[in-house]
Amino acid sequence: MSEVTQLIHHYLRHSKKFPHVFCPGCGHGIVLGSLIRSVHALSLSKDDVVLVAGIGCSGRMAVYVDFNTLHTTHGRALTFATGIKTANPKLKVIVVMGDGDALSIGGNHLIHAARRNVGITALILNNNIYGMTGGQSSPTSPDGCRTTTAPHGQLEAPFDTVDLLRGAGANFVARGTVMHAKMLDKLITTALDRPGFNVVEVLTPCHTQYGRKNEFKTAVDMYRDLKKRSISLDGYSNLSEEERPNRVPIGIFEQRDNRGLEEHYEQMRQQLQGGQQ
Repeated sequence: MSEVTQLIHHYLRHSKKFPHVFCPGCGHGIVLGSLIRSVHALSLSKDDVVLVAGIGCSGRMAVYVDFNTLHTTHGRALTFATGIKTANPKLKVIVVMGDGDALSIGGNHLIHAARRNVGITALILNNNIYGMTGGQSSPTSPDGCRTTTAPHGQLEAPFDTVDLLRGAGANFVARGTVMHAKMLDKLITTALDRPGFNVVEVLTPCHTQYGRKNEFKTAVDMYRDLKKRSISLDGYSNLSEEERPNRVPIGIFEQRDNRGLEEHYEQMRQQLQGGQQ
């Protein structure tokens, strides 16, 4: 067994919960590997890490990792995570969600977690569709794409996850892709090592539900397309308005150093216990 494989297996319930359920060509395994490498790079103890996930393909990550884990209901992962972080601020709380989980049924929870700036690192695995439940349109499905609920083309405009979170007040907002694994490692590591609410949106193709409905013959075609469309923030800023459609800027969009909700909570607790008003 190689050193890299040994590292990954150290953080997985490999003998109990595998093989995994991810389809061939799914990028979720790449994200899971990146998360594990980031936890290892920061020398975080498995006993001090809590991974919370909701429903959907990304939710299975809470089953596979050898951390403290909580597999919750659809759209509510952030509410459970907020309770965990508030009750025990010393824990490193990570939430993994899909685009439907985070932005549709869990949309209000996402906005208010950012507003409260609670000390959580959230990974939003965006595959532009509801993958596990049958290929329905999600809040990030591109205009014109075909889904099971939009067989003739999506009519609704998609959310820009980054813009939404920056406006809501998240401390750290970044976007990466599974085609840029080393960059993704750095983004997740940075997010884990910061105070407040930190979010990394990860673009990860779903060939089974999205690709086959939208003229991508193979998963490889989707990965090549993702790489072709991705561009650095500096590169994107140099594009004209006519060149920007269908290009996806990746990198760090927001970095604030505001204190997390749990820090304000602890300060108030000490003041009240000390008799101060």
